[in-house]
Amino acid sequence: MTTVQHPTVQDPTFRPTAPVPGAPAPTVAYAAADVHVDQHAVEQFLYREARHLDDRDFDRWLDCYAEDAEFWMPAWADDEELSRDPQTEISLMYYPSKGGLEDRIFRIRTERSSATSLPEPRTSHNISNVEVLDRRGALVDVRFNWHTMYFRYQTVDPYYGTSFYTIDFSGETPLIRRKVVVLKNDYIHHVIDIYHV
Repeated sequence: MTTVQHPTVQDPTFRPTAPVPGAPAPTVAYAAADVHVDQHAVEQFLYREARHLDDRDFDRWLDCYAEDAEFWMPAWADDEELSRDPQTEISLMYYPSKGGLEDRIFRIRTERSSATSLPEPRTSHNISNVEVLDRRGALVDVRFNWHTMYFRYQTVDPYYGTSFYTIDFSGETPLIRRKVVVLKNDYIHHVIDIYHV
């Protein structure tokens, strides 16, 4: 019997920015390799996306995403291994394109979800350890840690983890092409939503 070795976040070969099996290839032509993106520009974009969630400015939050952006939060297969393929394994969240995120926002706004009944939650997203992993022309692969404090029903809940983004800097404003969120404390007592991470 062959044992399949699943990569973990601590495994240096774990590269969640690699293409997901079965996912469509991006259709947008990327800019040439002479696009200069510094650490400050990357961090400012990440802070801005987080601020839009804290301010519940969901239209501007959606503006941070390309039309073909993939949003994936893999589940933990056990305490050490993450799921590897959103098409064949369980995920905490998976949207293959921006359309899925737009539908999620619609449900939040219209309260068509058990996770979004009144009162509205308050969140504070905090980002640290921003690291540029790779540059491919205008595409920048980024890894960072995050910690979100969530207040609702007179209760404070912490969420924390690591995220991996592929950001496209070829246009007037940066756009997220791929977002992989690894939730480290996944034993939670209610439904997780986009504003938790």
